[in-house]
Amino acid sequence: MNCELAQERMVMAAYGELPDELAHELERHVAGCADCQREREQVRALKVLADVHPVADPAPNLVARAHLRLDEALDTLPPKRWYERLGERILNNFASLQAAPAAALLLLVAGAGAGVLGGYEYAQGRFAHAATQASSSAGPQVETAAAMPGLADIANISSIVREPNSEIVNVSYSQLVPRQVTGSLDDPGIRQLLMLATENSASPGVHDDSVALLAAECRAGHSCQSTGIREALMVALRRDRSAKVRQKALEGLEPYVADDERVRNAVLQSVLNDSDPAVRIAAIGLLEPVDADTSVQQVLYSVSNSDQSAQIRNVSRQVLSRVPETQ
Repeated sequence: MNCELAQERMVMAAYGELPDELAHELERHVAGCADCQREREQVRALKVLADVHPVADPAPNLVARAHLRLDEALDTLPPKRWYERLGERILNNFASLQAAPAAALLLLVAGAGAGVLGGYEYAQGRFAHAATQASSSAGPQVETAAAMPGLADIANISSIVREPNSEIVNVSYSQLVPRQVTGSLDDPGIRQLLMLATENSASPGVHDDSVALLAAECRAGHSCQSTGIREALMVALRRDRSAKVRQKALEGLEPYVADDERVRNAVLQSVLNDSDPAVRIAAIGLLEPVDADTSVQQVLYSVSNSDQSAQIRNVSRQVLSRVPETQ
């Protein structure tokens, strides 16, 4: 058995799905292969995390917003005009028209008329587009958070600006026309917009600002419920492409590592899977207050013995050295 095949069978063995004869063969190979021993330790540690962290179905609001965005994208595709369809038919039947001069002349006249009408419709469309741009140039409408529409009616968050030395934040979002809402960071409507920006914003700057503001609220000890802001930060920690954003999410989750098992599991996943060494080291530092937890010790023990980074191995060993007994 080679290492590649052994590592494929480790997952099945961890869940008890590997036949006995293959399991014995795997054990013989692992006993004489240091690399596979380290790989199996990581698989077992990951299984511990998976067992304590069940997979959650996507929220109904998220699914609804995804359908809304898809419908909007499809609606932006311009339908073919009648004269475009007529032009296609003319081209498709050009060969047959060569044998029918009278019909060819008739369709040629019809095509010329279609071209004139098409130009007229095009001019009308350009005029309507110019009028729309002129009406939107006056700038976004500003309203209070209490007057904003439901989240399902919001297409995108375009900017987030916090007023200096205050709790007031201006959030610009797009509906049918650009709008802006102003309110305190403690306002439920403002918080909903910030959480929406962490998921749906097409602007990296807006996305980063929203995560940073939510993390700052949690670190400041403001209301940070597990099903709201805290959950948004955990999603950012697991999935965000930016190491800077994941680091901000870690900072916001720090006060809840000891009391919230879901937060602790999210931090453990970062220790095992994050691609940035700085984020992994920061996650290990967050686990020090709960280093007596069995799952934490198992992950740190696995990382301290088998991780490719010497720095991460040393940091993990330092944390484990402060624990009286590693289970």
